[in-house]
Amino acid sequence: MGVGDVHEVTAGDCSDIYYVDTGMYDTSEYGAAYVLDGDRPAVVEIGIGTNVDLILEALEEVDVARDDLAAIAVTHIHLDHAGGAGFLAEACPNADVYVSAVGADHLADPSALVAGTKAAVGDQWEFYTEPEPVPEARIVGVEDGDGIDLGDRTLRVHGAPGHAFHQVVFEDPENDAVFTGDAAGIWVPVRDEIVETSPPSDFHLEECLDDVERLQSIDPDVLLYTHFGPREVGDDAREALAEYATVLEEWVDAVEAKRAELGDDEAVIDHFAESAEVADVWGERKASAEAAMNVRGVLGYLDEHR
Repeated sequence: MGVGDVHEVTAGDCSDIYYVDTGMYDTSEYGAAYVLDGDRPAVVEIGIGTNVDLILEALEEVDVARDDLAAIAVTHIHLDHAGGAGFLAEACPNADVYVSAVGADHLADPSALVAGTKAAVGDQWEFYTEPEPVPEARIVGVEDGDGIDLGDRTLRVHGAPGHAFHQVVFEDPENDAVFTGDAAGIWVPVRDEIVETSPPSDFHLEECLDDVERLQSIDPDVLLYTHFGPREVGDDAREALAEYATVLEEWVDAVEAKRAELGDDEAVIDHFAESAEVADVWGERKASAEAAMNVRGVLGYLDEHR
């Protein structure tokens, strides 16, 4: 799959869902945006803001007019999920933007979010663009238990605060699928492997494990990852999600052990950044930066909770 390519989701019994590789961080198969083509069309997840043209082209390819787009839904306000929301809202004037109520203010005024992102991603900021504020009148705050009415389907909202306190996931019962945000980890399809995501400053292991249990209780047939793409799990959803719980626990234990061994947090960060296991997929620069960010998140969690 190449950057900008649009594919129909054919996993499980899914229909009328498409996804586009947004080329996030100049990396293929890392960032996906989804188009739901129904009575009230929607886009789920936007990316960092440099890729909105690709989403608009995807809408055109699946024959959804900009004026017909009804909903822009983001799982959380991290800029790799919501950074382009303002730009897409500007291009699609009839679409409301759905986001966790506790994070909504940061889409209307993204200044604090930008500062936090710059601190978290370091020199990866060069891949971003300053987000456009979303007009307050077009922001719809959602919470656990809410629904997003798309006419022929309703997306059910489930809280998932372990990765970030402002994260939700969207269940699509019609397709027996869930848009996972970062609650189910990062799916690396070329390696058929799930890897951790634990960025600062809100990562909380126990709450992440609770989120896995929530997803298991939904028991979807298909997991729709922002990072990256659809994954059919069928009757093995509980097992597949349990695998991510194990990955997270082992990851936190590994960082804690290395901190005890080296006694210096910068040395711990350097160790994992230099030995990033997915460099063959994402390239050395992105894999190294991802690992460093995830280590900082775990170190912050260890300081606060252990």
